[in-house]
Amino acid sequence: MKKPVIAIDGYSSTGKSSISKIIADKLGLIHMDTGALYRGATWYALQHCLNNDGEIDLNTLFSSFDQIHLEFKNNNGTLVLYLNSTDISKEIRTNAVSENVSLVAKQKEVRDFLLQSQRSLAEKGGVIMDGRDIGTVVLPNADYKFFLTASIDERTNRRFLELKGLGIEADKEQVKQNLIERDKVDSEREIAPLKKADDATVIDNSNLTKEETIELILSYIEKI
Repeated sequence: MKKPVIAIDGYSSTGKSSISKIIADKLGLIHMDTGALYRGATWYALQHCLNNDGEIDLNTLFSSFDQIHLEFKNNNGTLVLYLNSTDISKEIRTNAVSENVSLVAKQKEVRDFLLQSQRSLAEKGGVIMDGRDIGTVVLPNADYKFFLTASIDERTNRRFLELKGLGIEADKEQVKQNLIERDKVDSEREIAPLKKADDATVIDNSNLTKEETIELILSYIEKI
């Protein structure tokens, strides 16, 4: 029997990736953090595609796609993102990447570049994928779709603690403003905006622990 394809969308810092990883382990699925792919492309742009003003030159990025090879490798049960054979899993979580990823991710050229690799992974089933447009664009025929949301203050606190855990200095108010701006850009972008699929189950985990959120999602999957 073919294993299910699960799409988890939602706002930044709702725990999409870490929750998806645990569910993947529990159900024996492959987890793919699509946000990490966009962060990887953004990291490459920050290293190789800056103009004289220190801003990302999108045309240079677009013409560099043949030099960008992003892949997930299994590292003791965890899928780690590599860019051209270099582990960039920590680099993609820096503030510089967070501040630029929405700009990169809203470009049609970037989305088209990464779309096929996402779909090809899901073709055989047994995949859980998280992002912002998985249920609406990337995997519209997914067997299960969920949309995660939480209050801005709760998401700010989670993101702040995540950065602190990575040893990255951050100002909590700056983190909050960054999240607000990302919400706005992601929701209003012309190409594949962040939005709930019509057939997705909404889960507000403002007052839920990660474990409670996971159990709730599993209850929907197991009762069908």
